Amino acid sequence: MTRYHGGMKPHRLLLVMFGLLASLICEAAQPWPLPASQPAAQPSLSKSPDGQLNLSWIERTDSGHRLQFARYHQGRWTATQTIAQGNNWFVNWADFPSTSATADGTLWAHNLVKRGKGSYAYDVVLYRSSDGGKHWSKPMTVHDDRTESEHGFATLWPWSKNEIAIAWLDGRHTATGNDHSQHDAHSATKKADMNKAMTLRAATFNRQGRKTREWLLDSSTCDCCQTDSSLTTQGPVVIYRNRTADEIRDIQIMRYVAGRWLAPQAVAPDNWTMPACPVNGPAIATQGQSLWAAWYTAAGGVPALRMAYSGNSGERFTHDATLRRGASVQGRVDLQADQKGAWLLWTEETEQQSLWLQPIDRRLQARAPAARLATLQGRGRATGFARMQLADGRVYIVWTDVVAGKPVLRGAIAAP
Repeated sequence: MTRYHGGMKPHRLLLVMFGLLASLICEAAQPWPLPASQPAAQPSLSKSPDGQLNLSWIERTDSGHRLQFARYHQGRWTATQTIAQGNNWFVNWADFPSTSATADGTLWAHNLVKRGKGSYAYDVVLYRSSDGGKHWSKPMTVHDDRTESEHGFATLWPWSKNEIAIAWLDGRHTATGNDHSQHDAHSATKKADMNKAMTLRAATFNRQGRKTREWLLDSSTCDCCQTDSSLTTQGPVVIYRNRTADEIRDIQIMRYVAGRWLAPQAVAPDNWTMPACPVNGPAIATQGQSLWAAWYTAAGGVPALRMAYSGNSGERFTHDATLRRGASVQGRVDLQADQKGAWLLWTEETEQQSLWLQPIDRRLQARAPAARLATLQGRGRATGFARMQLADGRVYIVWTDVVAGKPVLRGAIAAP
């Protein structure tokens, strides 16, 4: 769990951050100063239908945490707003808040709030704003089971003009949150008990905050890998890491077609037998009927970065490939897509940790060499998961680094 204290005057922090960015970001990108004014972490980016970028992040307060929000459009940031704050949040390097927006202008955000005394007993809650992020609603718990168990690793996407959809990992059938050892490797028996497995669920909410639908998507998933979602011409898709009774943890996709969720489908099986959760989920991006998936695997004992492509909205994957392989590959992937192909973002670590960016075509061939986007001062889990969005023909990236023992947000803009 990330913990940080202290503060710095806003103008001094921005100057320090800009200097560090200028020295650590490679020629493939330029610094993108971010509006966080205190030690901050867990950034996430989304894009509204009107093209504005939405940035959320967490700051620590004297009594707990607050979820902050700002919008970026035409080269300027709006004033920073507080979505919510509390002293009973679950704050973790791998399970971080996010935002989304619907076509009617409603903004949505989610984070995690503890329930009970279990270390990993917490709820997924939603907030909404109808005035561009200036004011936010009270929290709405997305699930109704009220069990003291793990709920998290959520992904948001627009369901309709005025409804939001959310998918999350739901631990209502597991033991209490106390049984999860840690988020870098969940304990597991040699043969998984499918009656007590983590599940994948989804629901929709209207602009008034009322739940309108809920589904059980998969009755057995990996315990703590991120989920992701996107929209195709046929409907929404959700991607996640599955878990079998034999502890095979490969990537699967679920598609919503003609009014129903279809059965889970393997993307490109690695047959990775893993007796604990790798905390390293997949990413997905779409452009029309084109769909790209990316994920980390260590099948065969060697870390690797894998991708797959489908030209019919995920119905069938025609290409798959290993893009990087070796002990330095950490994964933590993110994907975005445009008319030319996909953009892949990932993390590697040797003596130093680094972020990498590469454009990929529909045959999973590199459209340009992989570029080291940034060299980080932080290492291991402290830097979390970098996120990105495409806007105005450019790639916008945000991540956490650690400077003088405190987390700071960093950003970069890469031009294709």
